[in-house]
Amino acid sequence: MRTTKWESGMLDKRTKVGVWEYYGITASKEMVVVQRYDHTAKQLVFYRPSGDLTFNTELAPGQWKRRMVDRPPLFIGGDAALATYTTQLQYPQQAQDRNVQGQVTIGFSVDTEGKATNHRVLRGIGAGCDQEALRVVKTIPDQWVPAQVGGQDIVAEYELTLTFRLAQQ
Repeated sequence: MRTTKWESGMLDKRTKVGVWEYYGITASKEMVVVQRYDHTAKQLVFYRPSGDLTFNTELAPGQWKRRMVDRPPLFIGGDAALATYTTQLQYPQQAQDRNVQGQVTIGFSVDTEGKATNHRVLRGIGAGCDQEALRVVKTIPDQWVPAQVGGQDIVAEYELTLTFRLAQQ
């Protein structure tokens, strides 16, 4: 059994097996279960909805429409697991020299098999930050649960915003 602040479940030779619980913190600072994922069956058992469930979805190849989904694309392990990757930003020297700060939003598609493709900068700030954000998001493993509408897995766009902030001196 392995238990950390953000997850709990069984390991077999360092591999997650069975149902794992993943935790998050609500706006009221309460620790709650945000996901239960069965790593043996490779199936989402439970997720706690949060926020807007409107996403860009692919109706047919190249044909996209913004609509409500029953389940959004989810990273296995929730935001805490995703932060393992997104916190690995390296502040570009050019941005530091020019005092560039702000947020970069990267968009990508999560297909019906849980793979991320078509990574692109949706909103950038320049000075090397856009490329760094894109590099970091592309390192996130294909451990996604696809969005669903009417019980069917669908292709949906996911947006991830990364913040570049210089340390105060």
